[in-house]
Amino acid sequence: MFEGFEQGREALRALAQEGAAPHVARLSDEAETEVTFALAGRTGVAADIAARYLRVRGVDRGCLAILGWEGTLDAVEERRAASMSVLRRHDAVGLGRSPGRAWSRSRFDGPYLRDDLLERGVVAETLETATTWSNLGGLYREVGDALRGHAPVVMCHVSHLYETGASLYFTFIARQREGAEIEQWRAAKTAACEAIVRAGGTITHHHAVGRDHAPFLEHETAAAGIAALRAAKAELDPDGIMNPGKLLP
Repeated sequence: MFEGFEQGREALRALAQEGAAPHVARLSDEAETEVTFALAGRTGVAADIAARYLRVRGVDRGCLAILGWEGTLDAVEERRAASMSVLRRHDAVGLGRSPGRAWSRSRFDGPYLRDDLLERGVVAETLETATTWSNLGGLYREVGDALRGHAPVVMCHVSHLYETGASLYFTFIARQREGAEIEQWRAAKTAACEAIVRAGGTITHHHAVGRDHAPFLEHETAAAGIAALRAAKAELDPDGIMNPGKLLP
């Protein structure tokens, strides 16, 4: 656990840039941490004891980090020791292995939960982006503020680490506007994409461009990039039969 999202991001940056990053690294912001604990049923005496422990260690609301290592036993121990050294330097508070094991068991449940929410009149959607470490905080605030204009629940986590930067993965949840669900979704999606462009992030990190992101591609690649794509398309697919409309109008 970290006291705040910024503190956690700095710890992850140090892990990546010092060659001590774990094979799995996920840092939830305060909102996603609260939802994660709520879905895990973190209540009762055990939860009270954990909360008191964290407060004693200087963590009130807090941000949950899930870290994992893989390989041979010796390799894992060596890598984990290097990671933990960096984390202690950044005042991380350990919660043991239970949160990581719980995340591993339930990490693929999200899409099923999303489908259940959609059937019950709730919009639930995700989007992702990435930028340099120096710009990560600004991008996080810009996209979060844009989404909060359309949804009361906005959550985010860092999902991939690099020496030069990291990705941000957002989730937003809102009551559906009956009869205007697609328009509601598109308004939120467009606001987020415009914020990403405005804040200097990439329009997508790993979900790819496709039809939804295509209008924003030129902001990232500039006119020369679009021209290069058109030239390659004309040479390799002159009849336009391969994924028409997925990158270029």
